[in-house]
Amino acid sequence: MSLTESETYCLQEVRRHDHDRYLTALFLPPRQRADALALYAFNLEIARTREIVSEPILGQIRLQWWRETIEGIYANKPREHPVVAALSETCHRYGLNRDDLDALIDAREVDMDDAAPSDMRALETYAADTSGLLSRLVMQTLGVTSDTTLSAASEVGSAWALVGLARSVAFHAQHQRIYIPAELLSEYEVEQRRLFDLKPSAGLNKSIERMVGVADVKLGNARAEHSGMTRTQRRGLLLATLADRYIAAMRKVGFDPFAMAARQPPQILRLAWSAWRGAY
Repeated sequence: MSLTESETYCLQEVRRHDHDRYLTALFLPPRQRADALALYAFNLEIARTREIVSEPILGQIRLQWWRETIEGIYANKPREHPVVAALSETCHRYGLNRDDLDALIDAREVDMDDAAPSDMRALETYAADTSGLLSRLVMQTLGVTSDTTLSAASEVGSAWALVGLARSVAFHAQHQRIYIPAELLSEYEVEQRRLFDLKPSAGLNKSIERMVGVADVKLGNARAEHSGMTRTQRRGLLLATLADRYIAAMRKVGFDPFAMAARQPPQILRLAWSAWRGAY
């Protein structure tokens, strides 16, 4: 299947900025691969908002632009933008719910507040409303309608978000941001000032271990719901395989955020093995 200019743009953006999701998309059928990459490219546009604006108010303006853009897609008046063009085709091809796309944008409002989430429940909600919902949308392009399977997709996506936030603690600390729940910081006596000064501590490692433990449980929950899925649909959940690898790498360094490698070696062979076995 040849890609349109807008689909090629989405592929290049995801390959450059969200390489792990790009790798998992390679195992999907060509049509669904392009649609997944359109959704991933849209997610990139809103997920990077806080990183590319100098002030939160500018982030709010950017998110509002995307809300109006989604409105235009469903009014059959898409704006001229390569991601919008590809996303519009994907939304109409599968009848994706506009409310879900709006919810993805709304969830990014949290990123405009640099304060830590209050507790683990708040962080889990954020993970589900962002990466969890994105995974559900991708699974819909694979023909999934079962609530059980969509729930499994949400668990995988949520786990992926938690693992990503755990791996990004040092990066966020450099920018005076924190996603470790305040209740964990208090329980393990982690001083926010020391964290922002990039000073390691046993309590910080314990906090990250707790976050990762919740992600591990979610992956287990998702794998318990594998029945009823086709082999192709299971490939939509290959992020779980990569999450396992990142969790193992974090465990190896004692969950020290300053000892974690920024990226792991390419995992394409491991993904291929999981895809061939029909596992995730």
